[in-house]
Amino acid sequence: MNLRLIGIGAGVLIILSLPLAGAIAGPDFAGQSDGKGGGLFSALGLSASPRTPPAAPARPAGAVEQGKPGPAEQPRTDSRCGPELSSPHGVEAQTCVLVGEGHTWGRSYYRNTSGRVLDAVLTMMGPAGRTVQIRCVVGAGDEPGLCETPKEESAGDPDRYSAVAEFAVPDDEGELLLRSGSNSSGPGDG
Repeated sequence: MNLRLIGIGAGVLIILSLPLAGAIAGPDFAGQSDGKGGGLFSALGLSASPRTPPAAPARPAGAVEQGKPGPAEQPRTDSRCGPELSSPHGVEAQTCVLVGEGHTWGRSYYRNTSGRVLDAVLTMMGPAGRTVQIRCVVGAGDEPGLCETPKEESAGDPDRYSAVAEFAVPDDEGELLLRSGSNSSGPGDG
């Protein structure tokens, strides 16, 4: 009887040790190794033995280290934005005039939680009666979005440009839900 108990115990230990042995050996994804050493220890964030980082490759004598190119520098864009506004109908917006690389354009950032698709009309007005207008469909949902006019060549002082976005229900009545402008009222404006 004692031999039978030992045999059952040994069988149970072998069965229980197979998953552990597989975990320690590490995953083998169709014979591909990730080079990280896999296994239970690394899966738990532990190390079986202390590792040192690999040494940098030796440079030939007289070689100059080349700097890695960084990300390309983005052109400067200046903006003048009106206040962030919200309506009781579930529309939030902020409208801006942007200037960069000799161009000027209007942009309105919005969020529509009204539960219905809306129309937005963004109008940018500039010097000498120049006007650019674009219509954007504002999807229903809580995701932020933006509506933007095409970039036009700047003509004169950027302060002479303004933008207005109007958010309305797209039906025959066209109920206006929110109007957002780029001109914020300063401390002295009434």
